[in-house]
Amino acid sequence: MTEITLSSDIIVKLIRSSASDSGVVQAAQVSVKGENNPGTDMPRLINYLMESRHGSPFEHNSFTFYVKAPIFVFREWQRHRMASYNEMSGRYTEMLPEFYTPNEHRKLINAGTSARPEMVPGTSEQLQLVRDGDFRVAQTAWDEYQARLDAGIAKEVARSVLPLNTYSQMYTTVNARAMMNFISLRTDSEDAAIRSRPQREIEMGAEQVEAAFAAEMPQTHTSFVKHGRIAP
Repeated sequence: MTEITLSSDIIVKLIRSSASDSGVVQAAQVSVKGENNPGTDMPRLINYLMESRHGSPFEHNSFTFYVKAPIFVFREWQRHRMASYNEMSGRYTEMLPEFYTPNEHRKLINAGTSARPEMVPGTSEQLQLVRDGDFRVAQTAWDEYQARLDAGIAKEVARSVLPLNTYSQMYTTVNARAMMNFISLRTDSEDAAIRSRPQREIEMGAEQVEAAFAAEMPQTHTSFVKHGRIAP
């Protein structure tokens, strides 16, 4: 029997980017200058583009990320259709015995409504109940999965027993405009003009995406925050 691994991590790594504030300005100015080199007044023009919701110049920047997260996070992430995805396939490869479980910082109780959740901490007993249950169910599911594979059952059939907290992996490529939309919907920030209430696990991924965005395109990120974290 293979013992499973439980983790509370959401892993996001920037693999490559073709992204810069100057690229935004260059794309914007082609309409009046043709082929051009960006000037020095990038913050002013980027602020204008963001404020006026002139979003197409931001699409000429791209980011590719590696993401490792439970399947239920990917099912939310991949609802953002303005991106490209390639995910680890349970048809063609054996899944890994790795499963998500919340850590002590994860708020467990919804004191709001299903439409407007307001998450609050649970008790240590509630957290232990969840973690013990996650381990018990995941171990049972993994044992059944392995038994099916050992019996010669195809991977695409054997995987049906695995739960949604099974870790998967993917590469995703997204342009800066679509990424701002993703960040605005999947983070909960006091700077936001319209509050979003994302599930914490996908927010953990979105926070790492935003950190890469801020590092690669600092002027654009500053303007995004200044204008209420709304994608142009």
